[in-house]
Amino acid sequence: MTGAATDGVIVPPIPVGDGRLADNIVFFGRALRKAGLKIGPGAITDAIAAVEAIGIGSRDEFHAALCCVFVKRHEDLAVFDEAFRLFWRSRDLVEKMIAMMSPVALDHSERQKAKPGSSRVSDALFAEKRREPQRKDDPDVEIDARFTMSGNELLRSMDFAQMSAAELAAAKRELSRLELPLDMVKTRRFATSHVHRHVDPRATMRASLRTGGALVLPRYREARQIHPPLVVLADISGSMSQYTRIFLHFLHVLTERRRRVHTFLFGTRLTNVTRQLRHKDPDEAFDECARLVRDWSGGTRIGETLHEFNRLWSRRVLGQGAVVLMITDGLEREGVEQLAAEMDRLHRSCRRLIWLNPLLRFEGFEARARGVRAMLPHVDEFRTVHNLSSLADLVASLSGSRSRDADPRRFLKQMTR
Repeated sequence: MTGAATDGVIVPPIPVGDGRLADNIVFFGRALRKAGLKIGPGAITDAIAAVEAIGIGSRDEFHAALCCVFVKRHEDLAVFDEAFRLFWRSRDLVEKMIAMMSPVALDHSERQKAKPGSSRVSDALFAEKRREPQRKDDPDVEIDARFTMSGNELLRSMDFAQMSAAELAAAKRELSRLELPLDMVKTRRFATSHVHRHVDPRATMRASLRTGGALVLPRYREARQIHPPLVVLADISGSMSQYTRIFLHFLHVLTERRRRVHTFLFGTRLTNVTRQLRHKDPDEAFDECARLVRDWSGGTRIGETLHEFNRLWSRRVLGQGAVVLMITDGLEREGVEQLAAEMDRLHRSCRRLIWLNPLLRFEGFEARARGVRAMLPHVDEFRTVHNLSSLADLVASLSGSRSRDADPRRFLKQMTR
């Protein structure tokens, strides 16, 4: 006996009585697809077959079976966990939520911080219920919008971790229109110049040979200017997983539009993904990075990975006034003596070392962690990187306009107290 066809998926029968578990799995797959996960009809069929194979046991086994089928990328795990928690919840939880949302009983309990991916999941599950029918003959209301913020300004100030799927897509479009830095450095090589300042002897003699030395016209030269190499060291550990996807999209834009951009990802080991990010299609580039990196959303060994970079890659990529962008929260799990020594060596090998830390989005941030205290004395700038506005400030800083707000000395004073 064949199963019913739902959403293009032939649902096999599951021997679970008169329940509608297969239909619910189909609806759950639709919700995940709306939340941004790449799920096709084949994945939904595999999920139903996996549940049929393991049987209806514990909630953890059911979660593991669906996770193995639906989650294909490391950054989608947080969205899947939040969607599973909301979709497969108990009835008692629904009744408690209705009681909490009742206008009669006021809830004075402290609000919990929104989890990563909660906005995307809520939009996918409750978008249809939130749509209200349009009222007819609405009265004309005049609104004074002089002191309000536009949607674009709200998007620029919104945290990447709390964006919905539509807001993340809009943020990626804004990143593609981002103006890249215009910093230039002089090299030891020369280029032909029309400015009569420095005579080029070799070019002058070569030009005189055309007339047999009868006419000698001077040629001029100037120092060649190029974009300095941009080296990015991005943390992909579990504490940074909610920002990894948008950071990789930003790095893909830099790699596509600017030469000599070298990208390294690190968690417990160092991985060079420069060649993978050169793909024109960003999704293909990210899939290549996911297949290459083995320590995604794991632990953090900043000191060990910096030692490997300084030993194997620093002489190759840190030439001609390179600028290093280090994206990490600084939460080192091992000893900080090696971390401080490797940060000092990295700082001496490049022209500028900029630390991008998403923890700076909190107003009361203080340099109390051991890893932060070991890294901070060896950086030139200390910036936040949690929204579009912070990325725009970073690009402006790379173009030459530095800000006092990024001076790490204001945090070093807290360390000496």
